[in-house]
Amino acid sequence: MASEVAIFRLESRSVETVLKTDRLVEAPNWTKDGKALVINGDGRLFRVPLDHPDLIEIDTGFARECNNDHGISPDGTRLVISDSTEKGSSGIYTLPIAGGAPTPVTDKVPSYWHGWSPDGKTLAYVANRIGTFQVYTIPVGGGLERQVTSGFDHCDGPDYSPDGQWIWFNGEKNGAVDLWRIRPDGRDLQKMTDDERVNWFPHPSPDGRHIAYLAYLPGVRSHPSGQHVELRLMPAVGGKPEVLLSLYGGQGTINVPSWAPDSSAFAFVRYSED
Repeated sequence: MASEVAIFRLESRSVETVLKTDRLVEAPNWTKDGKALVINGDGRLFRVPLDHPDLIEIDTGFARECNNDHGISPDGTRLVISDSTEKGSSGIYTLPIAGGAPTPVTDKVPSYWHGWSPDGKTLAYVANRIGTFQVYTIPVGGGLERQVTSGFDHCDGPDYSPDGQWIWFNGEKNGAVDLWRIRPDGRDLQKMTDDERVNWFPHPSPDGRHIAYLAYLPGVRSHPSGQHVELRLMPAVGGKPEVLLSLYGGQGTINVPSWAPDSSAFAFVRYSED
């Protein structure tokens, strides 16, 4: 399946193609300096310089089965990856932004990273500890994990608001998948979408104004690839979403935080249908 790494620019509501490749690549992050994207493919991580786009492999040490749940620290100095090389199931590790030996954050699996708190101290992720995937947090240096959500059939995509006051995520209840937000201590759960779409992966913009997310067609189960989906934008305070773009994608399109540092654009991946 051919992949197209692209940028959606908010002011012009236009799409700019960054890179086309015959490889399956996924989940762009935008570096803090605004000069590159980080994506995954074939179990590896790659840096894509925006001035001369190419797939430049990042050294991830022993971690050779990286999935599409990876990201960059708020200060831009470290990467976080979700990788299954050591334990046969996804665990969470950190490493220098330029690459190097991964340091484990938690020994518990499966764990899939999705958010880094703005103060750099805490990671948010989804994990299956009680028979369903719920949102958890843990100090970035390791320690006791904290269960944040409960009562959902499935949760995914937790991402912090830029003020650190909320964790946004998608949660399934009774077959409906909507966007929700909750305080990091588990208080004040709020439902932020209520429509027929299957809504996944909410990402707050760095300026705190917008939420970009992925909307599947009604009835889609989980978050598969190879689907006709929409990229949508909604106010961070809630409200009617705007459909920005229809595309062929799903899994891999915007699994992780992908906003530009100045909130003017976000990166995504779309795929060929053949």
